[in-house]
Amino acid sequence: MADLNRPLEADASLSDQYPRADDQAGVLPPLSLLDVIALLLGHIKLLVLLPLCLGLLAAGLTYLKTPVYTATVRILPPQQQSGVAAIFAQQLGSLAGIAGAAAGIKNPADQYVSMLRGRTITDGLIKRFDLKSRYDTEFAEQTRKAFENRTEITAGVKDAIISISVEDQDPKIAAEIANAFVDELSKLTRSLALTEASSRRAFFEKELLKSKDRLASSEGRLRESGVSPSVMKAEPRIAVEAVARVSALIASAEVKLGMMRSVMSSTNPDLRLAEQELVALRAQLAQLDRKTTAAAGESSDSSDYVARYRDFKYSEVLFELMAKQYEMAKVDEARDSTVVQIVDIAVPPERKSGPKRGIIAIVVTAASLLLTLVFVFIRDWLRREKLGGQSTVALDQIAANFRRKRR
Repeated sequence: MADLNRPLEADASLSDQYPRADDQAGVLPPLSLLDVIALLLGHIKLLVLLPLCLGLLAAGLTYLKTPVYTATVRILPPQQQSGVAAIFAQQLGSLAGIAGAAAGIKNPADQYVSMLRGRTITDGLIKRFDLKSRYDTEFAEQTRKAFENRTEITAGVKDAIISISVEDQDPKIAAEIANAFVDELSKLTRSLALTEASSRRAFFEKELLKSKDRLASSEGRLRESGVSPSVMKAEPRIAVEAVARVSALIASAEVKLGMMRSVMSSTNPDLRLAEQELVALRAQLAQLDRKTTAAAGESSDSSDYVARYRDFKYSEVLFELMAKQYEMAKVDEARDSTVVQIVDIAVPPERKSGPKRGIIAIVVTAASLLLTLVFVFIRDWLRREKLGGQSTVALDQIAANFRRKRR
């Protein structure tokens, strides 16, 4: 019996603290609340001193790290719409709302936040301030990643004001980079606006030349037709002007229908309504053609004159429309279509924003306390299992395997 009791005598304190519920089964009772309190009080020094020392050590190590400063600039996103775009929106009416809904942009500032985070502006700032050397990076992608980690760009949900914050070890450089974001955004939006306006100007210039040639050709054919008494009785001006007006409505409806087909399905009721309107306009145009022919009489001269006069009026209206659009495109190309307004300019910060010693110390202390508690409970559980005799063989096998791997 002495040999059997020898392992328990080696740890008499645990035997007293955790008495066996069943010697034959070797099962220890679960820990009660008083057992947990006793366990924690038994390791009170470890639970207090170790997390406290590690927290103080972490706070002390932050003094070895170079402090950083954060500069912030706040801007209003460009709200101005280009002249031609505004006129198109007025002409399209309800279609402008459909196109806006299809775009899916709830907050206009989100679009400019994406532009500020884009590679074009990022690479421009990296090259401007030589951030590759400043961040000591080898590749451009590493420089972009380091710059993104030091930059925060957010847009207000209610006021749509964009805030750009930049961290740097030099407060002056941080303010300069934050303000440079505004310059790069202005350059990018100006370039996009000029590209769009130039494309519109080139398109309308080409269409204007075509309409001019057509007007000259139709005017020449009209002069060649001559004037006769039967033609004077036809009085084609009113009928022809009505035909020209309906033709213009058909052209506008076709443009509207084409845009709607690009953003809607074939079963959309608005699209079907637009198709029915186009069919009705074409039927009205055919009816006006019949009336014009009947008013001109059976004379081939009258019919020929009416057709040529109608073609001349259509070419004249088309030329005037293209000329107006061309002039507006030239104005849009010549002016700056976007203005970025600064609400608060970035200034060199007086106080550092990091490292946050208090937060670091609290986090390290809390994490150390948690790990120490886990260690204490695992250690107590192993002792209880060894004392109970259920897991002695398994624990010895684990220890033997661990020693074998170390060798």
